[in-house]
Amino acid sequence: MNKTRVIGILLTAVIAIFLVSVTLGRVIYNGQSPTLTSFALIHFAGYLFFLLMPVEALVPIYQNEGHAGSTLIALAVATAIMAQVIDYGIGRSVSETSIRQLLGPKRYARFQTTIQKWGGWAILLFNLLPLSSPNMMLVAGMTRYGPRRAFLYSALGLTGKYVAIVYAYEPVVAWLGATS
Repeated sequence: MNKTRVIGILLTAVIAIFLVSVTLGRVIYNGQSPTLTSFALIHFAGYLFFLLMPVEALVPIYQNEGHAGSTLIALAVATAIMAQVIDYGIGRSVSETSIRQLLGPKRYARFQTTIQKWGGWAILLFNLLPLSSPNMMLVAGMTRYGPRRAFLYSALGLTGKYVAIVYAYEPVVAWLGATS
């Protein structure tokens, strides 16, 4: 791995750790309940393609703190789409060579082939899965995939993912409340 890539990975990690520490970490350290503002900030950052964080794990944490599942779904989808607009825009404006170096040639080729072959279905599927949708939106922008269709499929996939997370975790929240 070359020096530039190592520095990029380290810088990304530092930014992610800083964001989580400044928001969620400080709230927990002070003994407060996590706020929706901290959820929105961390979630938004997690959907930027260069800060891959498993932000889906935040939903059960905030749900357990008493935040409504429907609110978390709406906020998660809205912040993810806002970040993906940036990902898509970067994909449209940055050269293919730069993106290939950032993602790596194998990952770049895999994403590009997937979006060329499957288009909207690939965007929908990748938004149903954790961590991969920001990269897919970057490649969608780079390959000039239509923005309306890209964001429609993205919103559908994100909504499906977060509805599944909220309602799969709902019985656990109820059980935890009953045992407390």
